[in-house]
Parts: sequence; structure tokens; C-alpha cells
Amino acid sequence: MTSERFLALIAAYGADARRWPENERAAAQAFAAADPAAVRAAVAEADAVDALLHLSRAAQPSMALRDRVIASAAEAGLKARREGRRWLDRLALALGAGWAVAACAGVAAGVMLTTHLTADAQADAVLYQASLMAVDDTEVLG
Repeated sequence: MTSERFLALIAAYGADARRWPENERAAAQAFAAADPAAVRAAVAEADAVDALLHLSRAAQPSMALRDRVIASAAEAGLKARREGRRWLDRLALALGAGWAVAACAGVAAGVMLTTHLTADAQADAVLYQASLMAVDDTEVLG
């Protein structure tokens, strides 16, 4: 522990050793115990600042300010979510349009092929029915 680091700890965290970072607390306390005269003035100044801070009253924000902060945070979150999903929405739209076009093309091809493929079967059915009726007519008319 150097004197610069010790002074930085006191300036940042105050004179109370319980507020110092745990990983540096033992070294800082050992440094202060080794040369108490050198650090006494810095600790006294930090202790005076701590006392002033404890005496001061914390300002309470107004309800209007609180509401504005909450609204702007919510709006910022929505904007970030919309911006992050915009490319995903465009991709989903493109894929959905592709599937719709493929389905329509399949239906159109099926209708056109069905018409051509069933035309021969329909002609055979008409000839068969005509021949059945012709047989019936000849038998009736004799």
C-alpha cells in the first residue's frame, strides 16, 4: 500500500474503514497503523467531510420528475426492442411472402395440370356412357 493509494481510498470511500474495499482494507489499515502521524491529517479531513455528508438532507425528487424518468426509460426500452427486432420482422415478412407465393403457384399449377390430365378421363367417361345409352336404345327400340 502506497501513500497515494491510501489517500485515494480515503478520498473515495471516506474515513470509515468498513466502507473501504475488502481486498484492500487490511493493507490500508496496516499502512495507517504503521505511520499514524502521516495519515492523521488525511483521516481527520475525510472524517469532517463524512460528518457533513451525514448531516445534509437528501433531496427528494418531485413526482413529476419521477414520472418523466420512468416514462423516458420505458420509451427507450421500447425503442431499443423495436430497433433490435426490425431486421427480424423484415426477414419474417420476406419468408412469409415467399411461402405465400409458392403456395399460390402450387395451386395454380395443380388446377392447370388437373384440367389437362382429367380431360382424357372425362372423354373416356363420356364415350363409355354414350355407348351404354346406345346399347339401351337399341335394345328398347329393337
